[in-house]
Amino acid sequence: MKLLPRIQVEGGAEWLARTATQCLIDEARLSPKPGLVDSRGNGAHHDLSLALMERSAHSLTATFQALAQQSWRRPADIALRQTIGRLGREGEQQMMAATGGVNTHRGAIWALGLLVSAVAMHGGAGKAQQVTATAAELAKLPDDAAPKVFSKGLRATHRYRVPGAREEAQQAFPHIMQRALPQLRLSRQNGSSEMHARLDALMAIMTSLTDTCVLSRAGMEGLDAMQHGARAVLHAGGSAHPAGEQALARLDRQMLALNASPGGAADLLAATLFLDRVETSYSKH
Repeated sequence: MKLLPRIQVEGGAEWLARTATQCLIDEARLSPKPGLVDSRGNGAHHDLSLALMERSAHSLTATFQALAQQSWRRPADIALRQTIGRLGREGEQQMMAATGGVNTHRGAIWALGLLVSAVAMHGGAGKAQQVTATAAELAKLPDDAAPKVFSKGLRATHRYRVPGAREEAQQAFPHIMQRALPQLRLSRQNGSSEMHARLDALMAIMTSLTDTCVLSRAGMEGLDAMQHGARAVLHAGGSAHPAGEQALARLDRQMLALNASPGGAADLLAATLFLDRVETSYSKH
């Protein structure tokens, strides 16, 4: 009988890792996404492709599983935060090895890694609000071993004095909880297909996110175009409506013309899909 909790941890960790990986793949395949890699092509990227994104996602399964195992029913403390940081950096190296040095999912490792750990801290299940609150506790803790290097995203947050991925996590993922998750569920309720519901959730994030991927590639002009364009899609009734579809195509053309790709929004969409699945499985128990 003593083996039972261990089996529960292994099974739970494996499910969380598989689910997180699948959400990254679902996000990558979702089409048409403005400026992003999708089933149609490479968007505003020359070094990315759908096959590469999928390979990258699969390379992270072991990292997500290790994060879940290490976090299982543990409290948020500095020891756990440092373990998570180390596992995340090791996962980043595995991702870079799988992609030949291309940064495909660095932001997603941060967002999804924290959320996977937070779900595991609750024993493998939980409501989205509890999970994001726990992830915020973790994100606020220091990780002394973190390298003192400035990523493109961090440089953009400093240059434009805007919040980035770190602040989003520390604030319990407001773009997921207040925008993407409610929009995903509203679009489903209104009869949209799953594809359109996910596109609408992406638009909801893009209406107000200070996406550092867009800022570092296209500055404030790119960010304004992204936010206004996303609002236009939702104001037109969402991506399932003809007017919304046209607004989305316009936004796609704008993003490509500006060489802008809302990678931060894409990471948060994958995280939204993950929380949606965790909460759905939780409500079935």
